[in-house]
Amino acid sequence: MSFLLPTISLFGFLARLLASYLSLLLCATYGVYASLFLRLLGKHRLAQWTVARSFDLVMRYATGVRFVIVEGGEHLTSKRPLVIIGNHQTELDVLFLGAIFPKYCSVTAKKSLARVPFLGWFMSLSGTVFIDRVDRSQAMKAFEGAAREMREHRQSVFIFPEGTRSYAREPLLLPFKKGAFHLAVQAGVDILPVVAENYSRVLDVRARRFVGGRIRVKVLPPIPTKGLTAADVDTLTLDTRQKMLNVLEEFARDPGSKAVLKASAKKVL
Repeated sequence: MSFLLPTISLFGFLARLLASYLSLLLCATYGVYASLFLRLLGKHRLAQWTVARSFDLVMRYATGVRFVIVEGGEHLTSKRPLVIIGNHQTELDVLFLGAIFPKYCSVTAKKSLARVPFLGWFMSLSGTVFIDRVDRSQAMKAFEGAAREMREHRQSVFIFPEGTRSYAREPLLLPFKKGAFHLAVQAGVDILPVVAENYSRVLDVRARRFVGGRIRVKVLPPIPTKGLTAADVDTLTLDTRQKMLNVLEEFARDPGSKAVLKASAKKVL
């Protein structure tokens, strides 16, 4: 019967993939109506938080995958505006956001996503900061607008500084783009790094493997930017990346990672 294992594994991959996209579509549709309703109440800045929480809940049951904050969760309850940054591994990071997303926070996203039905509508209505990766001047204007929003409305912003998914099978980070760090310095707010352990044994797109499991997340202490200028951004970027990489490597060395993977393996369809 061992010859059936690849077929069973592929079925599990496709089933969870379909469940993920249907869950995202469901929550994005909910997000459109929630954003409109909250806008009428003057509470539209809560739209992304409420949709993130709903997606986290739906995905737990649809796929058996759960991101769990194991340290530093208290930093996400800060009433100060923050530039929150996280490592970007796969499409599953939408669920990563669902698990850690605080109130009064907006995501950044590439401009092309604004044209995606339902998801783009929700993102536009809920205050997403769209970044034009082709036109640098437009990207800078978007960050300037985000900095004003942070100062005037105490709104936090979430950014993936790698800019694209790594699809890494080991604990690594792609080079960081500097936009998040320029934004933090310009707005005079702290940077809050959030790190999810490498979860390639839960989702590996190239190997067509997608199983249930518990993925650990650590929230690092806020990094102050008060008194810093644009001249400090290069050092700030490199230092922050190294701190996050250290956490990724610590997760890999921690025997707890093996326990997570064993629990995941039992959930293969």
